[in-house]
Amino acid sequence: MAADSEPESEVFEITDFTTASEWERFISKVEEVLNDWKLIGNSLGKPLEKGVFTSGTWEEKSDEISFADFKFSVTHHYLVQESTDKEGKDEVPEDVIPQSMQDLLCMNNDFPPRAHCLVRWYGLREFVVIAPAANSDAVLSESKCNLLLSSVSIALGNTGCQVPLFVQIHHKWRRMYVGECQGPGVRTDFEMVHLRKVPNQYTHLSGLLDIFKSKIGCPLTPLPPVNIAIRFTYVLQDWQQYFWPQQPPDIDALVGGEVGGLEFGKLPFGACEDPISELHLATTWPHLTEGIVVDNDVYSDLDPMQAPHWSVRVRKADNPQCLLGDFVTEFFKICRRKESTDEILGRSTFEEEGREIADITHALSKLTEPAPVPIHKLSVSNMVHTAKKKIRKHRGVEESPLNNDVLNTILLFLFPDAASEKPLDGTSSTDNSNPPLESEEYNLYNQFKSAPSDSLTYKLALCLCMINFYHGGLKGVAHLWQEFVLEMRFRWENNFLIPGLASGPPDLRCCLLHQKLQMLNCCIERKKARDEGRKTSPSDNVTNTYSGDAGKSGDQLGPDNLRETDKDKGEVGKSWDSWSDSEEEFFECLSDTEELKGNGQESGKKGGPKEMASLKPEGRLHQHGKLTLLHNGEPLYIPVTQEPAPMTEDLLEEQSEVLAKLGTSAEGAHLRARMQSACLLSDMESFKAANPGCFLEDFVRWYSPRDYIEEEVVDEKGNMVLKGELSARMKIPSNMWVEAWETAKPIPARRQRRLFDDTREAEKVLHYLAVQKPADLARHLLPCVIHAAVLKVKEEESLESISSVKKIIKQIISHSSKVLHFPNPEDKKLEEIIHQITNVEAIIARARSLKAKFGTEKCEQEEEKEDLERFVSCLLEHPEVLVVGAGRGHAGRIIHKLFVNAQRLTESSDEAATMTPAEEELKRMGPPEEKRQNLAADFPPPAGREVILRTAVPRPAPYSRALPQRMYSVLTKEDFRLAGAFSSDTSFF
Repeated sequence: MAADSEPESEVFEITDFTTASEWERFISKVEEVLNDWKLIGNSLGKPLEKGVFTSGTWEEKSDEISFADFKFSVTHHYLVQESTDKEGKDEVPEDVIPQSMQDLLCMNNDFPPRAHCLVRWYGLREFVVIAPAANSDAVLSESKCNLLLSSVSIALGNTGCQVPLFVQIHHKWRRMYVGECQGPGVRTDFEMVHLRKVPNQYTHLSGLLDIFKSKIGCPLTPLPPVNIAIRFTYVLQDWQQYFWPQQPPDIDALVGGEVGGLEFGKLPFGACEDPISELHLATTWPHLTEGIVVDNDVYSDLDPMQAPHWSVRVRKADNPQCLLGDFVTEFFKICRRKESTDEILGRSTFEEEGREIADITHALSKLTEPAPVPIHKLSVSNMVHTAKKKIRKHRGVEESPLNNDVLNTILLFLFPDAASEKPLDGTSSTDNSNPPLESEEYNLYNQFKSAPSDSLTYKLALCLCMINFYHGGLKGVAHLWQEFVLEMRFRWENNFLIPGLASGPPDLRCCLLHQKLQMLNCCIERKKARDEGRKTSPSDNVTNTYSGDAGKSGDQLGPDNLRETDKDKGEVGKSWDSWSDSEEEFFECLSDTEELKGNGQESGKKGGPKEMASLKPEGRLHQHGKLTLLHNGEPLYIPVTQEPAPMTEDLLEEQSEVLAKLGTSAEGAHLRARMQSACLLSDMESFKAANPGCFLEDFVRWYSPRDYIEEEVVDEKGNMVLKGELSARMKIPSNMWVEAWETAKPIPARRQRRLFDDTREAEKVLHYLAVQKPADLARHLLPCVIHAAVLKVKEEESLESISSVKKIIKQIISHSSKVLHFPNPEDKKLEEIIHQITNVEAIIARARSLKAKFGTEKCEQEEEKEDLERFVSCLLEHPEVLVVGAGRGHAGRIIHKLFVNAQRLTESSDEAATMTPAEEELKRMGPPEEKRQNLAADFPPPAGREVILRTAVPRPAPYSRALPQRMYSVLTKEDFRLAGAFSSDTSFF
């Protein structure tokens, strides 16, 4: 036992070699990921169809693993294909080479226009990439690169995965990859060379073939033929021979309503710079073999005009400056400003006239004089003209943000009735040039919550947008808004209806500002009708004289003679106390009707309908068909009633808040019902006045026929008679209708308290307009500006007919209708809408640019024109477009001509100084051989040379299996890259 116990002390010195190292853990993690993604074993897919790399769907899966504390991301890229059935998988022979090795030799998808770089270089449909997780990290040292490559090789061997596995090394911008693919007895090594400067011997095909052959190291003496695919890319950047058709507007031009070369009310459109920056022509020789073509440092057979395949792509200018997008963006920026109109214009707008000429006597007179005297001093119109004088005084003509010509042009555009001597009597002016009222374009305002395209609000939005862009920016906007508010005040005081607004109550489908202007128009209509009624009414001679004079002078009323009118108004003293509508007089409060109180109210309480029947009927409109009163058989008359008060959405919200605050108690509910029944009470009083001796049943038969139920019954004599009674809801105790009927007095509408106080409401609207900051104004009008921009884009698209743009416009409309219906849409969502509109504008501008360059309008033959238009639309929608007929087709000839013109411009600039006209003529008239040699000069040197070399040879021994070998080369001005995939037989090696 003693002997056994001695070794126990040495146990701690034994090293446990079974503990996994960081390297082994990393390999096991790679294997685990490959197993999770089921990338084990061979799965042969269908042969790749032509163009599938571009038209097909690519997907990727990612995971993260770490080597010690260094994190890597593992990404599986694969082309989505129809999965083959299981039976097919079982029949795969054991010794078949992996799918990716077969893809190396596939020639259907060389040079895909849009794909991962490894797809372009190696033609793979599936691969896995291990790359540093952080963009800043890079695997730079050779030992680390070899360690990673060893890990990949071991993981592939352990799992039996046949998908190529790449490791990204060096800095990410270099796109350097090394990798490996393993199959049963075969292996492919993926290698890469990346240089900044290319050695001269590798700039042509013969030098590349030498590298390829030396790398293969084929032991066979007659080397199997090498398949060659070549692509040269030529870049056209010089469009000098084609001026960009869009001219930037002339900001200083102002001719008869045109500002900046644009009419007010019409938005600009188009890009200020050419939205197509470059045209890339790719000339391709897809199937060549060694010996057929010569390309070395001395001579080349590769003439672009003789290339069997031409394809074109256009490079779009990054974020071209677009007028419509800039207009809307600049207007949107106002929404973020905090300043008020007064702060922007520098002085308080409304100042009392007394401040200028204030002295002790004026101060004392203001204290001691009776009330009527200061009225005209502080009257609204006086304040308005004081404000105008102050503006002119403190901000001279030179300092004014808007000059008079521009301002007058805008005001005439907004208020066309101001141009005629007599203002229009109609409620709204409509423009015949606008879209039909039932059209989809016209009804867009319902979806955007903006305003109709022929309305004043819509025109105002466009004018403010234009002024913000061309005439003084924010100051110009504040100045025009100030003038607009003054105009509204002037029209209210002088009974001039506002043009460009639909008659009737505010349209809640429109923006709040439009509703406010409609409300003001309602007030002007009521006030105008009242004043006209006062003219004709013989009851009040003083008022009539005043009204008549005011009416006569109204036509010639200008800013300077308003004061006299206001003075008269002050002297008369009774301008707002007596109201007339349709030659009838309203009373402000019931206390003025003492006679009526003593007459109707008492009889209503004591004697009931019998005494009321003796009252004289008043305020009848016309007889209601054959209906008669139930109790006395008199004809039932429809009364003259007051119209319900129009409401804007903010007033409706206020009202609903007040009603909601009353709570759910019985008292609150009763009070709420009383508040909501003001209109009902007014109508009941009018009905009682028109139909003395009537009952609630009579009123219900006219007002709510459904609540009076008639049924046939048999009377005492056996005859069938109609008997009517009130509905169940009308019989509920303490019913609101019954209570209102009992409290209602027989008062005609003309003697009732007004339901709609137009003076109060108009002043509220005018105050609301006056306190709006430019930012608030821009928020109100932004839906109108977006609405106008969408209409402009639709109009321009209809001229070009681009299918993809139509879809985008529909998306913009649906997106905008969702966003703009919220009271305060988020800035980010509004920016998205504006960005979408700008994108559409850029697409249309690109279409026009390409049409101008390819001369689609100049084509005489209809077929050629259709082909060209189809070609241009494909260029916009696809990454790369094949040119039918290559250099000999119609589009090919145009492209050739574009390059020739560009080359001549560059050559002429170089040679013009040295070449005489005679030499130039000799050059032009040279023999055909020389011409053919000069043809290469039609094109600049290729910007990119791509070559793919493929073959299948046995490696490493003559008796090995013939396996695919591939090398891709690309040479540009900046760099030179070789990407090789070299396969070898590992059965005996």
